[in-house]
Amino acid sequence: MGTVTLRALSALLHYPDEDLRAAVPEIRRALLLERIVSEKQMLRLEPLLFRLSGGDLIALQEHYVEMFDRGRTHSLHLFEHVHGESRDRGQAMVDLRDRYVAAGLDPASNELPDYLPLFLEYCSTLPREEALAELSEPGTIIATLADRFDARGTDYAGLLAVLRELSGGQSVPPEAMIVVEDPDDLEALDAAWEEEQISFGAMAPAAPDAAPACPQAQAMVSRLLDPLHANQPARSL
Repeated sequence: MGTVTLRALSALLHYPDEDLRAAVPEIRRALLLERIVSEKQMLRLEPLLFRLSGGDLIALQEHYVEMFDRGRTHSLHLFEHVHGESRDRGQAMVDLRDRYVAAGLDPASNELPDYLPLFLEYCSTLPREEALAELSEPGTIIATLADRFDARGTDYAGLLAVLRELSGGQSVPPEAMIVVEDPDDLEALDAAWEEEQISFGAMAPAAPDAAPACPQAQAMVSRLLDPLHANQPARSL
């Protein structure tokens, strides 16, 4: 059985719109039903769930753009933190997309394979233990992002903290942290783009016998994810 939890967490990382707002109650139910996320972790998610379900939508969208569309520090593209703009990134993208296809996931052409929400959807197609093992590979990147989000005081910090724990909870040395306090500060942005790369565990071959998600769970999550996945453009930083 795949993990509905990872697809639900993936949905929470999409650009906030009316579809996502309407899906929040079902996302919450999905997380509670599968029980991969503990009660303590659910408490960490509640500020984001509450804000997405009832906050001012324009303010939510502005906050999302400020967090994810200005600079590299909070990039949701995993290979940004591994390969930067090097040629190795292109081949890594191809290899990762091949793994998605082998697992039965056909990513939209306008989404980069290393986009964290897409990676979570891929992991969700695998049996639970394999899914969590896959999630542990970029665990250091996820942990670093969790620390950076926490430093910014954003509600997304709770979500990244939960992903950090699910991926193994790797610790991050303080010197790896680079936080841009003012997104309009060009010098700070330059410094962010020059940050030290973070090691990413070698990607293992895709499991040939990866199991599809439970039909009932698949139907439930497709209702909350399909409108987002079909209409959401890639969030490239």
